Amino acid sequence: MSIVDKVKEMLGQNAGKARQGVEKAGDMADRKTGGKYSDKIDKAQDQAGKYIDKNESGQGQANRQNEPGDGTPGGGGRPNA
Repeated sequence: MSIVDKVKEMLGQNAGKARQGVEKAGDMADRKTGGKYSDKIDKAQDQAGKYIDKNESGQGQANRQNEPGDGTPGGGGRPNA
């Protein structure tokens, strides 16, 4: 399992906390910049939220990549030994 898969799995298990962290970080960045980049920060928060939602709903898909029927020609199963 790659580091990306581990991060996706953690996001899926802790989506609520991840969303709170994104909001908190964005709000802090907004305060520190005096609201100068509010539109960009809001957009980044929205995109991060969408990413978290996507990985929350597809949580089990990363672990099924190498199972038979994964969409590869021939079913993606193991060759007969």
